[in-house]
Amino acid sequence: MFIYQNSYILNTLETEGVPKYYVSFNDGQGVFNEIEVSHSIYLEFCQFVKDERNLKRWDERHIEHLELADEDMYSRAIRKPKNLDEIVFENFLYEHLEKAIENLSDIQSRRFDLYYNLGLTYEQIGNMEGCSKMSVKRSIDRAEEKIREKLKKFKN
Repeated sequence: MFIYQNSYILNTLETEGVPKYYVSFNDGQGVFNEIEVSHSIYLEFCQFVKDERNLKRWDERHIEHLELADEDMYSRAIRKPKNLDEIVFENFLYEHLEKAIENLSDIQSRRFDLYYNLGLTYEQIGNMEGCSKMSVKRSIDRAEEKIREKLKKFKN
């Protein structure tokens, strides 16, 4: 949310028909300062004031001004937060998945990684390894079966 602080004041003063432009502010020690600035700097400050005002108004229009309970916020969430049990189970399952992949043969592990992590096709992997796409597919299928077998005890 935008926090509006009017940290300076813009002034114009006309003396002998010549306008002078001033910016007044309190410095970090709280001492009041007033500086004469050029017309172009003054116009930039004016634009900045308009931008700040518009940002404040945008915030006022788009922020809900109601006190919401946790249940209301949860019901409006796009992605519902997971409870602790789900998080622990997912981490546990992920650890076992990593172990199952580590137990694959070097060829299966490499092909599995190329297919699932790098998104290569069977044909691309076959070309890299100098074999047919069907042998790559069979190797990946066997790897999937081994992984499924290791993880089936965790299935709901």
